[in-house]
Amino acid sequence: MSQPLWQPSPSQIEASQLKRFMKSVNQRYQTQLETYQQLYQWSVENNQEFWELVWEFSEVVASDQGSRVLDNPDKMPGARWFPEARLNFAENLLRFRDDRQAVVSLREDGQRTSLTHAELYDQVAQIALALEKMGVGPGDRVAGFVPNCHYALIAMLAATSLGAIWSSCSPDFGFNGVLDRFGQIEPKVLFATDGYLYNGKRINSLPQVAEIAEALDGLEQVVVFPYLNAHPEITSVSKASLWDDFRIPDAKEIDFAELPFDHPLYIMYSSGTTGVPKCIVHSAGGTLLQHLKEHQLHTDLTQKDVLFYYTTCGWMMWNWLVSGLAVGASLVLFDGSPFAPEPKALWDVAEREGITVFGTSAKYIAACEKAGLQPGKTHDLSKLRALLSTGSPLSHESFDYVYREIKEDLLLASISGGTDIISCFALGCPIRPVYRGQLQCRGLGMDVQVYNDQGQPVVGEKGELVCVQPFP
Repeated sequence: MSQPLWQPSPSQIEASQLKRFMKSVNQRYQTQLETYQQLYQWSVENNQEFWELVWEFSEVVASDQGSRVLDNPDKMPGARWFPEARLNFAENLLRFRDDRQAVVSLREDGQRTSLTHAELYDQVAQIALALEKMGVGPGDRVAGFVPNCHYALIAMLAATSLGAIWSSCSPDFGFNGVLDRFGQIEPKVLFATDGYLYNGKRINSLPQVAEIAEALDGLEQVVVFPYLNAHPEITSVSKASLWDDFRIPDAKEIDFAELPFDHPLYIMYSSGTTGVPKCIVHSAGGTLLQHLKEHQLHTDLTQKDVLFYYTTCGWMMWNWLVSGLAVGASLVLFDGSPFAPEPKALWDVAEREGITVFGTSAKYIAACEKAGLQPGKTHDLSKLRALLSTGSPLSHESFDYVYREIKEDLLLASISGGTDIISCFALGCPIRPVYRGQLQCRGLGMDVQVYNDQGQPVVGEKGELVCVQPFP
């Protein structure tokens, strides 16, 4: 095997949450797990014990965990995880109400909004009460035609706190693209923006919002938040209110709806390459548990971290990013072109905000190399400890570029999953070395194999990626 590009130090391994989790497995089940591979094997052979321990380790906030972990373990689909549990997704993301920074919302023109955990909770409470007063409750759909900013996050948390189902598209989607998606789910409320910025251009969204509002069956309310203008003119949009007129400023507490583990949380969409995009519904409990596992065990995310992912609200990495609040990490939301006003824009953000975990796409890393960027020389990246890449395979050359021009002491994780699972099949591993061109590991609890055309598992050959056991 080739030489590793990076290796965690013994002290980094020992201090990781993954190692702590391994010790709790050993303690509880009298095992002697020492390596990641051993832990992985244990997690797929004992998947009920594994997911129950993830729940405990992550301190999931729930009114009831229930005594059963899994019904119908041999059915896929058909397996039901934690069938007696009652919880609320938003309550888990809003579990901290202190004065630490929870979220920084940035635009490509440099405008910056920062909220503490306490301020975020208060703003969600104001929108949640307004939604509740208009009759939004469990099972209703709430949609967002929104840029990646704090308003989008607040709207999602407010809707899901009531048990409503959230679905979002980014404002660069055309009218037909939005209608193909939201037309199928008939949202009761649409959150939208007056416009957005991209590559130095100011793009007015209101004509499109007006068109979408007219075309959606069952829509009762449009809430427009200011992005381009402080006081947008919304008379052309039917059923519309401005954000500040809609919210209820004196709301102080959120009455979280306690719902089943498999209660619907998000509606995502297939790409639409073969006809109209197909709706994919994700559950609150499954999404929460997977993201807690991936953030804590695979990314070693803690309250001390500043987490960034370059994404729009139309990509599942936005949903993955915002779950970082559940471990108390601080999020950096960025909207705009990653190369505006100049190619180094996101590295300026990384330095200024002290980003510790920087997420992006393989395409962006290749574009940085092509542009001749040397962030390791031009920027102070002393706080950066992990770089995550997904969207497409990361080339061998990009691995070399990262360690040559960005940072030598860095966990580079090429991760792979999908919209269909809103999580990952393959991930980073804080206790394993990084090899050129390789994904570090299969995700814990994910019985991932490669099958040939005969349906046999193979190693070292090309085949189809399959997951052969159920997971939340």
